[in-house]
Amino acid sequence: MFSELERITIRTTSDGPFAEDVFYVLEGTSYAVEIPQGAVGNGVLFSRLQELPGFNNDAVIDAMVSVREDRFVCWEKPQSPPDPLL
Repeated sequence: MFSELERITIRTTSDGPFAEDVFYVLEGTSYAVEIPQGAVGNGVLFSRLQELPGFNNDAVIDAMVSVREDRFVCWEKPQSPPDPLL
């Protein structure tokens, strides 16, 4: 799953604080998975995601204080540099 990962965003809603309002969205080359922040095992998953090079923890902080419908990009797979011989 992680080898195909292209982007990680956090989607927030205005439904909180008494309903789930933060969702981690993992997008890959052939899938998209949305995981509620309160899901069992989410702490382990989040710790693993933070290990990705260039993971933007500031986006996570911004998402956690959001009270509106929004998306926060936490990580995107680095693009391969173009081949200089092409």
